Amino acid sequence: MKKLVAYITTGFPSLEFTVDAALALADSGVDTLELGMPFSDPVADGPVIEKANLKALQNGFKLNHLFEVSRKIAPHIDTLWMGYFNPFYHKGMDTFISEANKAGVNGFIIPDLPFEEAAPYKPSIEAAGLSLIDFIAPTDSKARIEQIVTDAKKFIYLVAYAGITGAGKSEDLQGIITDIKTFTDTPVYVGFGVDQNTAKEKAKGADGVIVGSAFVKVLLDESLSDTQKITKISAIAKEIKEKINL
Repeated sequence: MKKLVAYITTGFPSLEFTVDAALALADSGVDTLELGMPFSDPVADGPVIEKANLKALQNGFKLNHLFEVSRKIAPHIDTLWMGYFNPFYHKGMDTFISEANKAGVNGFIIPDLPFEEAAPYKPSIEAAGLSLIDFIAPTDSKARIEQIVTDAKKFIYLVAYAGITGAGKSEDLQGIITDIKTFTDTPVYVGFGVDQNTAKEKAKGADGVIVGSAFVKVLLDESLSDTQKITKISAIAKEIKEKINL
């Protein structure tokens, strides 16, 4: 069965909501949860997730809040922390490793940490039983794909197009998925621009999809109550999980 990874922004619209939403997504077919670490300059994210990041920071989000809510979430669903490298650098990777192990979080997604620059951190992350997710872009050569994926753990994040999340562009990924699978048995998940309308197409040949903006758009909808937001993202998760496995 193909897997569904869901991203939500920690602390938006509130910390309590983050926990409730995470548990609801777990009950709605989501296999892995990306807990986004709000950051002032989320360079890989489009305006939807950027807006949620800024609102969470305005609401007073601190890194300790991420650690606190993760302890309530990670026992119930496979959980990863998705964040930019600046907080990891300033707080110290060892701190994140320790806090992840305390909470039961299984790894990190750091989109602005290139493969080469990640190399010094991988041994300590993996020694702690955690994964640092590797990215592949459609512009990567076969030689670079082989270099990146040979030792990839958990899953490979295939960026569906060059650009930012939520842009909804379309590219034929079959060739690059074939290239990746030539070099590794690690599952390949497609992210960027995946929603209810695109998920089935983007999942072709892949082992799963990663969905962020489609959920965060709902969280930003001020016409909905928190309960309605959770009901809606749960329905979206169920629909996407069903479509990618038809």
